[in-house]
Amino acid sequence: MSDAVATPATSKPVSGKGGLARWLISGPPLLYLIVFFAVPTLIMAFAAFRFPGDYGGLAPLFDETGALDLTLESFTPFFTDFIYTAIFLKSLLFAVITTLVCLAMAYPLALLIARSPQKWRNLLVLLVILPFWSNFLIRIYAWMILLGPQSALTRGLNAVLDVFGFEPVTLLYSAFAVIVGLVYVHLPFMVLPLYANLEKHDPALLDAAQDLGAGKWQTFWRVTFPLSLPGIYAGAALVFIPALGIFAVSDILGGTGGIMIGNVIKQQFLDSRDWPFGSVLSIMLTVAALAAAGFAALLARPRRRQHA
Repeated sequence: MSDAVATPATSKPVSGKGGLARWLISGPPLLYLIVFFAVPTLIMAFAAFRFPGDYGGLAPLFDETGALDLTLESFTPFFTDFIYTAIFLKSLLFAVITTLVCLAMAYPLALLIARSPQKWRNLLVLLVILPFWSNFLIRIYAWMILLGPQSALTRGLNAVLDVFGFEPVTLLYSAFAVIVGLVYVHLPFMVLPLYANLEKHDPALLDAAQDLGAGKWQTFWRVTFPLSLPGIYAGAALVFIPALGIFAVSDILGGTGGIMIGNVIKQQFLDSRDWPFGSVLSIMLTVAALAAAGFAALLARPRRRQHA
């Protein structure tokens, strides 16, 4: 009887401490997301329904009669002018290609690092993140030199094309240059999640598959690849979402032919100063990113249940 009464009394302080600890851990990230993501998103969404100002920016929120001065006019160009839809679809295509190329390049590298001796892993991971030690714009401008018309790469490629009777090509200020820049910038974001997943795989599972008669390819497709799907989904999200909205790479390497939706948003806010329409484009970009993340989660759910 006394034990039954004492148990709830002693459990209350523990749950209180546990709740306080959870708030101390999750509170700062939650506050960060609210202040730097939720609030700016709401401000941007509200600005999409405002009128543009006479000299740029936003018009007054209230008209002369004191009523809210809101409109849906800023949404009309996006749905009626095909050029914005085409740029948006091209940005989606560039982001998809970048994600697939990063996955194809990062998976063998991450697998090599994960299966390397323990003493070499930290050094290999350091080499992966080493480009982050230099300025982002400097690294992008370096690709202008590598892809320029007088670079060794361009001259060598055009010499090979000339042998086979093809016309010379220009690598810089093209869609190819934008894809190269996007892959270069986002490749570490694919390598690191894959490595974090692959290094946790139990080697005993691979030995068991080989003992059951599976070859190297069968072991990879039946054991390694399914177990690495969470890392693939995480890396794809970390690559696709930033690549969809980035503007610096396409602005420097793509020129007018490689413009993406991020460049249009920047132009609306900084050059045209049409903040309502820039907010509309930002909303559409956010919706596309959330839809892509939801679609990836939907694809991952049946596989997780199957392996569970």
